[in-house]
Amino acid sequence: MMEPVKIMLIAACHKGYVDPELYDLIAFGRKLQALRGGAMGIWILGDAVDKAAQDMAEQVGLPVTVVQDQRLGAYLNETYCAVLTQEMEALHPAFVCTAHTSRGWEWAPALAARAGAGCICGVDGLVEFQGRLCFQRDLYGGKVKGLYASSADTTVITVQPGIFKFEPSAEASPAAPLIHKDVSWPSGRTRYLGSKKAEADSTHITSAPIIVAVGNGIGERENMELIHRLAKLFSHAEVAGTRILCDRGWLEYNRQVGVTGASVSPALYLACGISGASQHVRGMRGARFVIAINTDPGAPMFNEADICIVEDIVSFIPLLEDAFRQIAERSEDFSNDPKTDGRD
Repeated sequence: MMEPVKIMLIAACHKGYVDPELYDLIAFGRKLQALRGGAMGIWILGDAVDKAAQDMAEQVGLPVTVVQDQRLGAYLNETYCAVLTQEMEALHPAFVCTAHTSRGWEWAPALAARAGAGCICGVDGLVEFQGRLCFQRDLYGGKVKGLYASSADTTVITVQPGIFKFEPSAEASPAAPLIHKDVSWPSGRTRYLGSKKAEADSTHITSAPIIVAVGNGIGERENMELIHRLAKLFSHAEVAGTRILCDRGWLEYNRQVGVTGASVSPALYLACGISGASQHVRGMRGARFVIAINTDPGAPMFNEADICIVEDIVSFIPLLEDAFRQIAERSEDFSNDPKTDGRD
């Protein structure tokens, strides 16, 4: 007889592929299990889930519950909450975990409210503090870390992707059971009517060798001109930014870097007025060299940077332009000097 599951890991399957963040969840679940014990299981929601679920059960050695229905082929907050509420009521788990993605941070709080559970979103760490299990997450735009403990019987948690690293077991995992669950729920008040692919294309920033990225520290919209001028100083550079600037309409969404935007890996990443919230940092960690410019010496972005410049970008960029201009003038004078015969 199987031990009752106390740690539920929730993922979706779309077009035969399980959310890749599920591996991060498994790593998080293992750490949670080491601290608090209890059996762990995976729930995969979707349509045509069988093959992906079977592969997952064989790969990680955890029991996988398949919640399969044609209506789960497309994501609806209302549908996820209805299905998972039934599962929670049947199992009474201690923790229900999902990835902190655009879907996860929408349905997780709604599920917690519906089920009367606790809820902690954006978790990026687990610690024991004063004898209590605490979940760590960013506060104040990533400037500090907060510790949260839950007194609820069940706590719904969203986990930041890319933090907890999945490590395959060195030994072959024993065959794990695959459980098919039939669920039913009343018709909701919302319907899925189809998807329209966004016309925006982010390949121009994902393939750029140099990215000049801008954040809330730019201040006024008129200062965006400075960022574009800075980008023109470099060959093949592209302008990108944080979500808040895209939400304001100062940049197109296809120029957003972060969890809900693009992941980039340029040779040089210039972070201008970006505080360094974890959601943005996840998207630029592949950069080989990072220069951060910010007025706040305690900005978390400085922890990611190779060169840190404490300065107002509105003042700094014109100074940088002047420096570039002087270098260009000296280079031109040198190349025109007859003593050099035009050689370097």
